[in-house]
Amino acid sequence: MFETLISFSLATLALAISPGPDNIYVLTQSLINGTKSGIATTAGLISGCIVHTSLLAFGISAIITTSESLFYVIKVLGACYLLYLAYTVYRSDHTILITSDAPKKSYWSLFKTGVVMNLLNPKVMIFFLAFFPGFLWDKAGNTVVQFYVLGLVFMLVSFLVFSAIALLAGRISNVILEKKGIGVFLKWLQILVFVGIALYIIAA
Repeated sequence: MFETLISFSLATLALAISPGPDNIYVLTQSLINGTKSGIATTAGLISGCIVHTSLLAFGISAIITTSESLFYVIKVLGACYLLYLAYTVYRSDHTILITSDAPKKSYWSLFKTGVVMNLLNPKVMIFFLAFFPGFLWDKAGNTVVQFYVLGLVFMLVSFLVFSAIALLAGRISNVILEKKGIGVFLKWLQILVFVGIALYIIAA
């Protein structure tokens, strides 16, 4: 159990650090409105994960108890989806854009925006479906509880990383804007993260 949770935490850490729309949005809000605004946005994004975790826990747990072979198919499809994400990153431009024209909002408004961004993005649910099942440590046990444990770990690690981004927004932005090769590095980092997790899920 603990080895699986450590592996899951490291995978989540790598995902949270890799550049994506969520952490770039947190970075932008932190630059424009300050650290507290970035943390408010982070809190909203993480809160939305509770709903996705619940849907995943009760939906997939029912599938697991019905058919183990079907669950294996879900894991393989999840790994394939992660490989597809790696391919889309490979085909994308390595330039990371940080805009300075984001509208200023209250903390509550930023929190709500974060929640809505998370809940209305179908890719988040698909990603949870691809990511979480490969890290269950006992399919014969209570999978609902296991999914919630994974969800809480995911939310905690992501919150800490995103909050760190908010706190260090100024320095991070300077590095991203001044270093010409940083975009290429972050692009390949994201590709390696997706491929690595996909391989882990298939091999687990």
